[in-house]
Amino acid sequence: MERRRGRRRGITAIVLLVAGGLLVLGGTAYGAMSGGHSEVHYEKHRIPSDHMRPTYAAGDTGWFSMGAAGEELEIGRGDVVLASVSEWGRDHLMLSRVVARGGDRIEHRRGESTLRLNGEPLDEPYILDLSVPAVVVFDVTVPEGRMFLMGDNRGNSADSSVQLSQDGGTLPLSAIRGEAVVEPTELVVAGGLQAFGAVVFLVGGVLGIVALVAHRRKPAPAWPAWGAPAPGASD
Repeated sequence: MERRRGRRRGITAIVLLVAGGLLVLGGTAYGAMSGGHSEVHYEKHRIPSDHMRPTYAAGDTGWFSMGAAGEELEIGRGDVVLASVSEWGRDHLMLSRVVARGGDRIEHRRGESTLRLNGEPLDEPYILDLSVPAVVVFDVTVPEGRMFLMGDNRGNSADSSVQLSQDGGTLPLSAIRGEAVVEPTELVVAGGLQAFGAVVFLVGGVLGIVALVAHRRKPAPAWPAWGAPAPGASD
């Protein structure tokens, strides 16, 4: 019976080791094959304030594509980005929305309930209070290669609209460090497969060691049945 138990443990250990290895390899392959995401670097960032409500509230976690090595992110109007604001004397990244790019004219006219982009009312369903498109009046033509950023909570956002004295509040596109994206499900699934596979592999390894020890242990001598003479005993 002892040998059979050890043999069963050994077989189970081999199955778990193989299954765990396949899960880890499968997770790695899935991550690599899911739309080229192996080339893109993603980061999670905790949102520190409410300046991007209702899109992000303080304490939320946002996922950001930091782009592939050697490539610039393709950013358009309406995209939410992480940008360096060192030109404004700050040493942190700011989360904000691109409302205008190079060549655009962005305006807030006194008393109007929308911004104007190239003379036309700008539809911004994402902002917190549709009646407050900005807290100051401005009229900025964005230079080529730059952008105008605003938070979605216009009443509580230290964005381009309050930095008008510095290049009209614009920042260079090169200041962008990341673009907000939905949670990359492929990476989560791939990571889950890898983590589960590693656990299965570890359990298989432990069980294999137990089986090996049991196999090497000498079986205890069998006691004779009750009333039967011991080996070598005379009649």
